[in-house]
Amino acid sequence: MKLIVAMIQPHKLPDVKKALFEAEVCKMTVSNALGCGQQKGFTETYRGVLTEVNLLKKVRVEVAVNEKYVEATVKAIIKGAKSGKIGDGKIFIMNLDDCIRIRTQETGGKAIG
Repeated sequence: MKLIVAMIQPHKLPDVKKALFEAEVCKMTVSNALGCGQQKGFTETYRGVLTEVNLLKKVRVEVAVNEKYVEATVKAIIKGAKSGKIGDGKIFIMNLDDCIRIRTQETGGKAIG
């Protein structure tokens, strides 16, 4: 089992969801996040004051999958999120020791579904 965490541009979320559904990956958690990477933010003037914005809006998508879905999930996220420009995001793949479905108390791969 793996936990796949992707940090993507907010406007790319619909494309990523569509690509994941096409790859038959329907379970995910999505949350808003702030962060910076190679983009390093930008500067803007607000009411005459120069302001440096270095934490940009991102969307965090988390997907827990069994081993056979890892490659398809990663490819789907890349397909939906890639624009070829700096700031497209990152994908992190972590080992998932266990998973428990609360309703049935199933564990492991059965709990992920």
